Amino acid sequence: MNDLKARPFGPLVAFGLLASWLLPLTSSAAVACPFCSATAQTFSEEMASMDVVAIAKLVHLPPPSDNSSEELAKAKFEITEIVKGEKSARVGDKIDTIYFGDGKPGSVFLVMGIDPPKTMWSTPLLLSPRAQDYIGKITKLPKDGNERYMFFQNYLEDKDDMLARDAYDEFAKAPYTTIKDLKPHMNHEQLVSWIQNADIPASRRRLYLVMLGVCGTKDDLPMLEAAMKSTDRKSRSGLDALIACYLTLKGETGMELVEDLYLKNKKSDYADTYSAIMALRFHGTEGGVIKKERLLVGLKYMLDRPELADLVIPDLAGWEDWSAVDQLFELFKNADEKSTWVRVPVINYLRKCPLAKAKDLLKECEKIDPASVKRANTFFPGDPAPAVPDPKKAAMIPALDAKTNGETATASYEVPVPPADDQEINAQEVAKAVQSAETAAVVNKGAPPAAAIRAIPLASPNRWLLISVPWGIGLVMFVVQWWVLRGLG
Repeated sequence: MNDLKARPFGPLVAFGLLASWLLPLTSSAAVACPFCSATAQTFSEEMASMDVVAIAKLVHLPPPSDNSSEELAKAKFEITEIVKGEKSARVGDKIDTIYFGDGKPGSVFLVMGIDPPKTMWSTPLLLSPRAQDYIGKITKLPKDGNERYMFFQNYLEDKDDMLARDAYDEFAKAPYTTIKDLKPHMNHEQLVSWIQNADIPASRRRLYLVMLGVCGTKDDLPMLEAAMKSTDRKSRSGLDALIACYLTLKGETGMELVEDLYLKNKKSDYADTYSAIMALRFHGTEGGVIKKERLLVGLKYMLDRPELADLVIPDLAGWEDWSAVDQLFELFKNADEKSTWVRVPVINYLRKCPLAKAKDLLKECEKIDPASVKRANTFFPGDPAPAVPDPKKAAMIPALDAKTNGETATASYEVPVPPADDQEINAQEVAKAVQSAETAAVVNKGAPPAAAIRAIPLASPNRWLLISVPWGIGLVMFVVQWWVLRGLG
């Protein structure tokens, strides 16, 4: 159990590391506000999923009952305003629905329903006069743009906590570019006040730090530096966003302080160190202020802390920094019970590395610890972190023209253009794609359309990948649960 004591939440981090290698295989880059986590569906999202949305007043509560075997009695409401679904409900309609509150007759509620005409109504939500006004306005807002987020900005930290949460969730789900566009309309002094308020929840403080990074100035740096150096946990609440904000305003010269406090400093605890790594990842993907080369210098200080080195190895591979090959092999070779989880990430790094030396080191790794090599191949079959296609390169691949003549057709294939924020595509893969398209065109030439479709050469699915990945994840989760329970015992 020494490794658990040396590194809190070790098993959970091991599982998180597995996810960090698997997610690039199935998802695109996150576009939501960095460091922000939405707490629930927003009112806008919830109403969009409903067939009927209405404002209703409570007519009377259900009669009290002590018989638990009876069907739950329902309260009666009268619709006073239709927000959505005018064809499915009318003002003045009476509806019966389950309500567990103690509202007084005449109180105003938000009610939503699905599947009209026999509409199934949700549990009514009590609305204050301010909330009624809020609901009425959000239905008229554009789906994106400054007008929308200027409206929600006015409800951040609102006295009605329900509205404050909803406004926060709208920002938490907004793309970072949208938040940057809002810069001319941000209230700098208000943001600083919220950041300095120790009673603000960490999740919201992260949002305000992200916004300060957009509208702040160098005059804010002393406040941010003092918070980063503070020994008071509340002052450092939302540390990942705090460091990211500091680096956004300070620029590359701010890296030295971050490195000294969290990356080089072996006394920095796990949570703080990980927050710094998250901040550097943000700047490597969306920040646009500090060059990746400088960020990599900071990340590589973690290789001098073997028990935490696995946190950054996937980043080195993803950003294609192959200068650490020898250092990573030494980490693999010298791993002990406190740093044993570094071995699988090292193997995955070497598998992706294009240098010839990496292949030789992989063979050495297998001699040292064949079990770790087997685990890496089992949990990460194929390329552990494949490069994502570059849209510019993909767009240069010419599509073969489709030509039809009577009942015959020449199949046409165009290599799909990936999203604009994707990274590089392997030149070999491009060549394969073009060759595959040309082959298909030759095979299908002169064939009827249906026959042409059947003759298209299809790639066989990787059955090993389809079967092993779910089983592998399940196995890891089982081991993690066992490990945690054993630690608690």
